[in-house]
Amino acid sequence: MKVELLTRSGCHLCDDARELLESYGLDVTLIDIDADTELRDRYCDCVPVVRIDGVVRFRGRVNEVLLRRILKKQGGARGD
Repeated sequence: MKVELLTRSGCHLCDDARELLESYGLDVTLIDIDADTELRDRYCDCVPVVRIDGVVRFRGRVNEVLLRRILKKQGGARGD
């Protein structure tokens, strides 16, 4: 399972999202949207953005209940 967290420096919601994703044993790839003009234009006002296997699953906040359902369905990572 490929998990990407689109983030930017100084974003406390991004930090929270990363901690939550990693608490489920996920290997998270961080992508700084400010380093890519297209990503910055597309996601400027809605970070963090979580993509799982290329599909945007969360914007702004990670819903933990939905995350657990996604992980269970895909058979990835450990739950609680």
